[in-house]
Amino acid sequence: MQQHTYQPAQKSDIDYIIKLLNTVYPLGKDLQQEFYNNLASLELDKDVILIAEGDICDYMYFIVSGALMGHAAHKGKQIITYISVENEFVSSISGMHGSKPSREGIVAVEPTRLLALPNHLIAGLFEKYFDFNYIFRVMVQKYYQDAQERSHIIRVGNAKERYLYFIQTMPGYIDRLPLENIASLLDMKPQTLARIRKQHDQLLKKDEETEKFCKRLENYISQHKPYTQKNLTLSFLAGAIGITSHKLSSLLNNYYQLGFVDFINTYRINSIKEQMTLPQNLQSFTIEAMAYKAGFSSRSAFYTAFKKLTGTSPVEYTRVNNLS
Repeated sequence: MQQHTYQPAQKSDIDYIIKLLNTVYPLGKDLQQEFYNNLASLELDKDVILIAEGDICDYMYFIVSGALMGHAAHKGKQIITYISVENEFVSSISGMHGSKPSREGIVAVEPTRLLALPNHLIAGLFEKYFDFNYIFRVMVQKYYQDAQERSHIIRVGNAKERYLYFIQTMPGYIDRLPLENIASLLDMKPQTLARIRKQHDQLLKKDEETEKFCKRLENYISQHKPYTQKNLTLSFLAGAIGITSHKLSSLLNNYYQLGFVDFINTYRINSIKEQMTLPQNLQSFTIEAMAYKAGFSSRSAFYTAFKKLTGTSPVEYTRVNNLS
C-alpha cells in the first residue's frame, strides 16, 4: 500500500472544480460545502506511484496539473491502459470506490497535483444529493464513450491512424509525455511511433512550406502582373520568387492542379473578364486588344485558352453576362 501525505485543498482549487462541475449541472450550496469540507490535495513527483497493482483505491482524483498513467502487467509486460491529464478525473477502473483491489497501477508521468475525494464520502453523497448523482452519471458516460473510441481505434485502426487519434484528442502531449509510454498506449513499438511521428512532422513542414511559396507566388503576381509579359517563362517566374523551376512546376501541378501555361492564362483571362465589366473598355477596345494587353501573343491562343478555361467563347461570355 502506497503511503501519501494529503493536505487540505486550497480554496482556489475547490472553486475551480466547482466551476467546472457547474458546467455539467448546477451544484447546490450544500453539495458545494461538502467539497470545501472534504476535498484534499496531493502532489506527486514524476514516476511516483499513486496506486500499485493490488492496492485498494481510497479516493476519486481530479488532476489539477500534470499527467497520470494507468498500467497493468500482462505476460511479464507492462501495458499502458490510459493516460489522463489536466481537468480529468481518475480512479482505479477495476477497483472503483475501493470495492476490491485494483488490477492496474497508476503512476505520475510528470509532476502532478491532485484533488482527492474519499470513496467512503462519495457513497454518502450519492444518497444525499441528486446533483452529485447526475454529474457522476455524465462523467461515467463520457468516460465510457472515450474508452470505447480508444478501444475501437486500437483494435481497428492502423499505427498511423492511432497516432493521429492521439495527437488530435490530446493535442500537445506528444511533446511532453514519454514516447515509450505513448507507444505502449497505442499498441506499437517505440521505433514505429518515432518513425510515424517523423513522417507526420515532415508532412506538416512540407504543407507549411507549400503555403509559404504559394503566398509568395500570389503576392508577386498581384504586385507585378508578370502574366502581361508575352514571353513569360517558368524559369523567369521561379527566379523572381526565389525557388527552382522544378519546385515551381511541382507547386503548380500539385497545389493548383494546373500546368504553367494554364496557370498564367488563368490570370490573363481573369484580367480580361475584369476589364470587360467596364462599359468604357468594351466601347474603346476590342476583346482581342484586351487579350494582347493581358499578355496573349495571338488571337488564336487567346480564344483557345478562353474556351478551355471558361467553357465558352469570349463572344458568348459577353452575351450571357450582358456585357456587350
